[in-house]
Amino acid sequence: MTNPATEPASAAPDLAARPAAPARRRLSGAVWAALVIVYVVWGSTYLGIRIVVETMPPFVSAAIRFVVAGLVLGALVAWRRGPAALKVTGRQLASAAVVGLLLLLGGNGLVVLAETSIPSGLAALLIAVVPAWVVVLRRASGERPGPGAYGGVALGLAGLAVLTLPGLSGDVRITGVLTVIAATLMWSIGSFSSSRIPMPADPFATSAYEMVAGGIGCALVALGRGEHHGFVLGDVSARSWTALAYLIVFGSLLAFTAYAWLLHNAPLSLVATYAYVNPVVAVLLGALVLDERLSWPIAVGGIVVVAGVCLIVSTERRR
Repeated sequence: MTNPATEPASAAPDLAARPAAPARRRLSGAVWAALVIVYVVWGSTYLGIRIVVETMPPFVSAAIRFVVAGLVLGALVAWRRGPAALKVTGRQLASAAVVGLLLLLGGNGLVVLAETSIPSGLAALLIAVVPAWVVVLRRASGERPGPGAYGGVALGLAGLAVLTLPGLSGDVRITGVLTVIAATLMWSIGSFSSSRIPMPADPFATSAYEMVAGGIGCALVALGRGEHHGFVLGDVSARSWTALAYLIVFGSLLAFTAYAWLLHNAPLSLVATYAYVNPVVAVLLGALVLDERLSWPIAVGGIVVVAGVCLIVSTERRR
């Protein structure tokens, strides 16, 4: 999930858990450039995943992606900020590992698995419901989101119901749809928990630890599933390798850096709009590149889900 669309950077964040940027801040060209990167790159990761799993086992590909990206990001942090930036306590490391497993193994890993059987655009639209789950978790923890947030949850869940129709009708595999729904729950729990447990102070170091932990988790699941049996690197197509490299460099490094920078330099309400722009990008790319069919349940359900997310984001903007 590059949802979140998706790794820690691509998680749909708890919109009330981050400190809001100062109001009426003048937006620079750099802000808009970073926002476009988050919009387009994260939206395109669903297409990238779909191409990777054409010839590579899902959890093997996820393990390679996250371990490599995490190690590269950690090296960059040490180079730019000094090795001290990577220093963490045992409790912080454990927290980062747990969140990484929730986000990247439970969240993104399940999305990769699901995209072996469902269109990338449908996966992106299902994942767009993550902010609604976060509102539910906030309410369960004792917080009181505004009425608009509850309306957004209702819309999001209604859209989710419509999006499951292709699976119920047999147009796509229902197991793939249910797998993505499980992924959205895992991603939401990881996003919600990350602001409530002790995490490393440096967000880039945090993401590096999360990605390595998530990648190791994906590798263990790949072994448990026996994905290594009969898997030959020479059988992986150049198209899949190219897509995997794109996910590592652009999805896990460039877009995350842009997102982390935006959190400190742009209004959160603006940054959060990625949650309803990414699915639109994903659907368009899936239709254009992979000729994925846009059925009426996917179109209607997607519109309803995006409307629900818009309502949640607009409600948080006013709080």
